[in-house]
Amino acid sequence: MSLEIEKHVQELQQKLNQLQNRQAKDQISIIAFSGDLDKMLAAMIIATGARAMDTEVKMFFTFWATAMLRDPQKSGKGKDFMSKMFGFMMPRGSKKLKLSKMNMCGMGTSMLKGLMKKKRVASLEELIATAGELGVEINVCEMSMDLMGFKREEMIDYPHLNYVGVGSYLADADESRIQLFI
Repeated sequence: MSLEIEKHVQELQQKLNQLQNRQAKDQISIIAFSGDLDKMLAAMIIATGARAMDTEVKMFFTFWATAMLRDPQKSGKGKDFMSKMFGFMMPRGSKKLKLSKMNMCGMGTSMLKGLMKKKRVASLEELIATAGELGVEINVCEMSMDLMGFKREEMIDYPHLNYVGVGSYLADADESRIQLFI
């Protein structure tokens, strides 16, 4: 009977060790999916706030959010017709994003940006720069870039920018204490 109990205790110890190895890190994983100004502001405010609190931050930019990372001064070469069309229709960078609600042909976006300036709230461009200084990791979905027709050479210069697949996000999310979809 004692051999059976000892074997059971060893099995429980192994399971406990496995669970301890899978403990979440002090890390937040954010999926940035939206290409809307207000939603990207929220994502970057959360990211910089978490980093300021010494939490690791890994952002995964996919689909419409990838447009925010385009540098308006750069262009990709060798695009097919559909890629050129997406490139033409999609915003080129953070300054071209529009509000998700009450955009009113751009008037709402201008009003919000003016109000933010008046209230001394950091702009999206300032938040991106701060995120880079703080070490926020931005991972761009290669599949989304390919679908949207974006090339690496047209993306912003950002110190912690990586090109990854969904598996990288899933691995990060699995280790994170918090996961957000914005």
